[in-house]
Parts: sequence; C-alpha cells; structure tokens
Amino acid sequence: MPLIQVKTSIAQPDQAIVEQILKSLSAELAKQVSKPESYVMTAFEAAVPMTFGGTFDPVCYMEVKNIGTMSPNQTKAMSQGFSQKINQILGVPVNRIYIEFADAKGAMWG
Repeated sequence: MPLIQVKTSIAQPDQAIVEQILKSLSAELAKQVSKPESYVMTAFEAAVPMTFGGTFDPVCYMEVKNIGTMSPNQTKAMSQGFSQKINQILGVPVNRIYIEFADAKGAMWG
C-alpha cells in the first residue's frame, strides 16, 4: 500500500484545495510506483507548527512509503513532481519542502 503524508505550516486551505492536492498526489504516486491507485492512501495536515532554516516561513514535509523498493530515479522524479504540485497549489517554495522516502517490507505493513 503506497502512502503519502503531507504536513505543512500553512493555514488550512479550503476543502476543495485539499481534495485537489490529495487526488493529484494519489494519481502521481500510483503512476510512479506502478501500483493501482485503489491501493494508494493520502493524508494532509495543515497549520502544523514548523520551522525550516530557523524561520517560520511556509514549509512542507512529506513522507512517502511503499512496499517494495523505490529506485533513485523514482525518488528523484517524485521529489520534483510532488514539490512542484505543492508549490503550485499551496505556494510553498520548492526549496522549503522535504520528502522522506521509505521502502516497507510486506510483513511490516498491515
């Protein structure tokens, strides 16, 4: 089950914007890991107190987990794609976005 979690310091956007982000990320993650979107889970949390570089300017942290192995080419493509989506939709600068990728063993994911 691929998962992408988004945490950001920006104020809670309108529900339609949140849904747009989650649907867009879900489709892109399914494509990148070659799994049906019906297996993909997305989560979004706004207004999280966060700093980056010692400032409270808008920031975003994402976690991407997947059963199996993600290649360096996949994580590079996902980093660029996901960061661009967050920047375009939420306005968080790309250089203030961190993404953590984790390969999960099937037995460790229920």
